[in-house]
Amino acid sequence: MNTTKNLVLAGIDGSSLTHAVCDYAAWLAQKVDAPLKLLHTIDHHPEATDHTDLTGNIGVDSRDHLMDELTQLEQQRSKLRLQQGKQFLQAAKERVMQAGILDPITSQRHGSLVESLIELESDLRVLVIGVRGKVHENQPDKIGAKLESIVRSLHKPILVVNAEFKVPERIMLAYDGSQASEKALDMVANSPLYKGLTCHLVCVSKDEGKGQLLEIAANKLHLAGGIEVIAKKLVGKPELALSEYQEQKAIDMTVMGAFGHTRIHDWLLGSFTVKMLTHSPKPLLLLR
Repeated sequence: MNTTKNLVLAGIDGSSLTHAVCDYAAWLAQKVDAPLKLLHTIDHHPEATDHTDLTGNIGVDSRDHLMDELTQLEQQRSKLRLQQGKQFLQAAKERVMQAGILDPITSQRHGSLVESLIELESDLRVLVIGVRGKVHENQPDKIGAKLESIVRSLHKPILVVNAEFKVPERIMLAYDGSQASEKALDMVANSPLYKGLTCHLVCVSKDEGKGQLLEIAANKLHLAGGIEVIAKKLVGKPELALSEYQEQKAIDMTVMGAFGHTRIHDWLLGSFTVKMLTHSPKPLLLLR
């Protein structure tokens, strides 16, 4: 394994999507010939430790004894979280090895997941993470509490997983002619990840001029080679039109750009992306 290459990093938390995260991460790592790292973080939220004053007006000796018991209880909880995390990582390691990854890296870190990812960003090629973690895993109408912060903080591709693994055959690239979508187009054209796939290049706009831009974009993908391209211009609300097209064409993965602090940034990281993340039955790859 060449450890000088940037990593495919999979966020492991033991939620119901962990298996799918492992499977997509293993697929990605093999497609782009990159090492795979499995990361579990133990986030000591301030709210996780109950700082409520339980001592009241009890005596000094009793108060000290109670504080000692609370400290011991928190230490026990920390040990359990550590052991549980190691079990999550071991199970994930075994799964990706069964998928063909010879030497996956495992890492357990204390602290915020977002902060950990920012520290690791320079080593990342792509992050794979579930659309929701254990807190919201039984709430399909919600996305993970940390997901938006992760998307806003990182400047590397992020594959958001929301269903069991299926080898992607058909992808949909959301395109609008902006600088952001042009950059996403270039990344699709030049990455080995998309070779051999069918790419539905889809633009949602009432502007007739976008049709010509769509044709130019399709030609760029054709010239890159190795990708079957189907270009389609749609009208309507972007999230609804794309979701309907995704279902009609049995799209396996949707690819979108998310860059900068411009209008396209607001569109992609605002209600549109939240709706896509919430309602799309297939993974969403955000290209930064």
